[in-house]
Formats: sequence, structure tokens, C-alpha cells
Amino acid sequence: MKIVVLVKHVPDVQSDRRIEDGRIVRGEDDVLNEVDENAVEAAVSLAEDAGGEVIAVTMGPGDSVDAVRRALQMGADRGVHVCDDKLAGTDALGTARVLAAVIQRLADDGEVDLVLAGMSTADGDTGVVPAAVAALLAWPVLSVAAKLEVADGAATITRTVDRVDETLRAALPAVVSVTDQVNEPRIPAFKAMMAARKKPVEEIDLSELGIADSVEADSGALLGSDGAGTAVIEAHEKPAREAGRIVTDTGNAGNELADFLAEVMK
Repeated sequence: MKIVVLVKHVPDVQSDRRIEDGRIVRGEDDVLNEVDENAVEAAVSLAEDAGGEVIAVTMGPGDSVDAVRRALQMGADRGVHVCDDKLAGTDALGTARVLAAVIQRLADDGEVDLVLAGMSTADGDTGVVPAAVAALLAWPVLSVAAKLEVADGAATITRTVDRVDETLRAALPAVVSVTDQVNEPRIPAFKAMMAARKKPVEEIDLSELGIADSVEADSGALLGSDGAGTAVIEAHEKPAREAGRIVTDTGNAGNELADFLAEVMK
């Protein structure tokens, strides 16, 4: 079984993230996207149980390769890093187009059976890339999986949507996005971290993928900030939390609470 796991290098949610020119500043306290760790764990566990290869794939500037290297430490076999200055500012649909091209390229030397990804990323938080990749590949997609099983040429997931538990099944090849409920990601041992240094990471650009830096406008998958179909109009840091209002009950606190709720719910 050949499994591709999509990973992303994002600013640590616990760090002091900054916004400049409508974009999150990168390259300071970046880490592997948290729920992508669950996707890597799912991929590696499947390969350990059924045999196969796990390939970690990312797109981004030079230091984005650290997300791939973390996946290698967790047990992925090799990595692919798409790095090209023309990709700066690419939106979710453009990103999906590049990632789908990587998957098709990997399939040239053996069919890809499964693509795994986290359900969303901690920076853009669009959550659409896995589904967009599946659409471009013409594969089925199973999203927000809280449980995943692969057997008999099919993937089966369990998820909760609007307080309803659903079980969905799709034939392979397929794309599956997972939540942080699907497993508990492993913490790599020192030996695994050292072994990861010897695992290959291929760096490629757009020309090696065989795609141009732009396509017809109606495709919705232009690359770079000029071709992005979405843009950040305005961004602000979250304001400091204000002190709450304290009401001392002198017999009419219930009325004051009711008046307060009526005011904020107007």
C-alpha cells in the first residue's frame, strides 16, 4: 500500500503570531500543523499493520521542509517538498492543484492507494484542500474522520456531524481527512529522530510537476497571490480580553442578568 500524507508548516498556535500586510508572519515559531500529526500517525499505523510506504508531501518556502522531516521522525518513509517562489500567496484551490499534481507524479512509479490529511490547518483554517485534491484526482473523499479503517480495498470512517454519528465507506484510491480524535500521535524516540536524517526528501518546483504558474481563469486554481481566488481584506490581532462585569446580588440580580442578556442579544 502506498499512502501519501499531506502536511503543512504553520505558526505555532501557542506563539505570538503576527500579521504583516494581511498575512501571518512565517518562519519564526513554525511547527507541523497539529492535526496533521494525527494524519501522519494514521498513515504510519496503516503501513505498519498492512505493509507499504508512507510519503509525506508539503508545499511552501524553504523551511516548510521541517514539516516533512517531523513526519519522517514519526515513521514516514520519504518526503516531497514543493518549493517555488511563484507559489507565494497561492490560495487553497491553487494549493490543491499543486498537491494533486504531486500525487499524480508519485503514481507514475506505482499506484497511490490512499491520501491522508488533517481536516484543516491552524493558519488559513479553510478545511477545503482535502476535498479539492479529491475533486482534481476524481477520487472519493471521506472527511472529518474520527475513526478510520482500511480493509478489502476500501476505507471506512466514522464521524459526527450535527450530533449524528455517520459511517461512510469508499473504494480506494480515496482521500481521507482526519480529526484529532482519530488517534494519539506518537512522540518520536531519539533513535527514530536520528534515523529520519537519512530518509530522502525530494525538492521539486513547478516545472518538474509539469504545470505552468497560471491556467485559465475559470478553473479557479490560479497560482500565486495575483492568481488567488480569495484574498485577506483585513486582519487584526485578537483584542485583549476585557474584565467581566460583576453584579452583587441585592435581591434583583436575576432582573439585571435578564436585562444584560436582552441587551447583548439585540
